[in-house]
Amino acid sequence: MTSARRSSAFLALTTLCLATTVGCAKTDPTASPASEEPASAPASSAAGAASPTAATPSVATPSVATPSAATPSGSTSASPNATPSARPAALMKAGTTGAQVRELQHRLQQLAWFEGKITGTYGRDTTAAVRGYQAKRGLPTSGEVDQKTWDSLLERTKKPTRDQMYSILRPGPALLKEGSTGATVRDLQARLKQIGWFSGKVTETYGPSTAKAVKDFQTKRGIPVTGEVDQRTFDRLKAMTRQPTHEELNNLQPKVDAPRLDPRCMAGRALCISKSANRLTWVVDGKVQTSMSVRFGSELTPTREGSFQVNFKSRDHVSTLYHTKMPFAMFFSGGQAVHYSADFAARGYNGASHGCVNVRNYDGIAALFDQVHPGDKVIVHR
Repeated sequence: MTSARRSSAFLALTTLCLATTVGCAKTDPTASPASEEPASAPASSAAGAASPTAATPSVATPSVATPSAATPSGSTSASPNATPSARPAALMKAGTTGAQVRELQHRLQQLAWFEGKITGTYGRDTTAAVRGYQAKRGLPTSGEVDQKTWDSLLERTKKPTRDQMYSILRPGPALLKEGSTGATVRDLQARLKQIGWFSGKVTETYGPSTAKAVKDFQTKRGIPVTGEVDQRTFDRLKAMTRQPTHEELNNLQPKVDAPRLDPRCMAGRALCISKSANRLTWVVDGKVQTSMSVRFGSELTPTREGSFQVNFKSRDHVSTLYHTKMPFAMFFSGGQAVHYSADFAARGYNGASHGCVNVRNYDGIAALFDQVHPGDKVIVHR
């Protein structure tokens, strides 16, 4: 071979070797195609380098980069920010003030959950009322008003007027006043007498003593004091009293007809409770000791009927379910008890208990509490 030919062959071989070296850097089958991936995924590059199929075209298909490569269930369980059981945001809570709190308090008052004055301040009594309502409706008992609690209240109540929210009462037209006569006046006087506001003889004449009794009743109940009976006064009086008996309307001595008591009450010591008469009668060895008005649970929370006994007593009891006060509680069937009710004293039969037997005579139930012993019979009947 001539010198020229040898030089030409050597140059060609050198060029071929250089080209092969550069080409290996791009096509080496052991090199990972993941080297073209973003720098944020170095772990994938290392895994790709060990894969004998990394150079196949399938690695470059869109399926590698699609969102389906990360399963939703895995990302959800790994997320430190996932809070599916977080407490709902409170619209109102302890410390909140303003017109919306007034509306809340009035709506709770409509359902007999709130007994205090409407103030516009979300305090302890409002919290207790909300918690009791939530427990009743199967809502989380936070004592705070979230959206579900508020929506539930809106469904069951009427929007209060501005006068109602700010306790502004205006007298209505008089139905009865001084000079009125007739059977309605007799009914009025008998009802006032039932609750201790009228002490004279029941007549058909609306005189000064009747006007004074009406004024005193209106003052006590926060009704505009006029001495005249408007619709609000009459409705409130009817809610707190029962239909007067013949004896009450005609100034006759009321009779206690012992034989009409349930026969189960006639022996031993028994709290004899009649649903039809709305009366609790304390009977010892067949003799009536005392009797007082009572009210019962609603259709949703009825007072159980039957023969029971006093299981235990609690003078200053507070309901663990509804968070309401139950003074002089005498439990006879699970959570049902005979006890004093401030709501019954204020609203009368315009409401119901949660199953207990409510008494509105504070002094009467206080005295009865001291007389009744655990083990005494409790008879609840029609």
